[in-house]
Amino acid sequence: MSEHRVQLVWNDGGRPFTYEAYPREHEIVFKGGQKITASASPIYRGDGIHGDPEDMLVAALSSCHMLSFLAICAKKKISVQSYEDDAVGFLENEGGKLWVTRVILQPKVVSSADAAALEAVHHLAHEACFIANSVKTQVVVEPR
Repeated sequence: MSEHRVQLVWNDGGRPFTYEAYPREHEIVFKGGQKITASASPIYRGDGIHGDPEDMLVAALSSCHMLSFLAICAKKKISVQSYEDDAVGFLENEGGKLWVTRVILQPKVVSSADAAALEAVHHLAHEACFIANSVKTQVVVEPR
């Protein structure tokens, strides 16, 4: 249906290529040339300043849910004034394999619609989110 391409650029920055020394920072270039700097998680010698792959997975799930939610609201003529999410992902060890086992989305929506209507739209958005549909990670939506 569609392709989604990014370019990833990394170099050693003149540093020794040992596990302790090589830099984890790298650039991700999106369509249109937008660049972000990413790194590893601090527990894997990342800088702790830039988003890491685990953060980006949580962000992708949060963003996809929000965009699905807003699209459904617009089609149902439910007005939304604001949307915030305090999403959290859990990297866990299951049987010696590290993976993001679950992500909890905690959206806070300002809308004239009642809580029951918004909850129904969150359910539909979760079903429609193609990022959530693409991962084995459990995604839980807990509206605030």
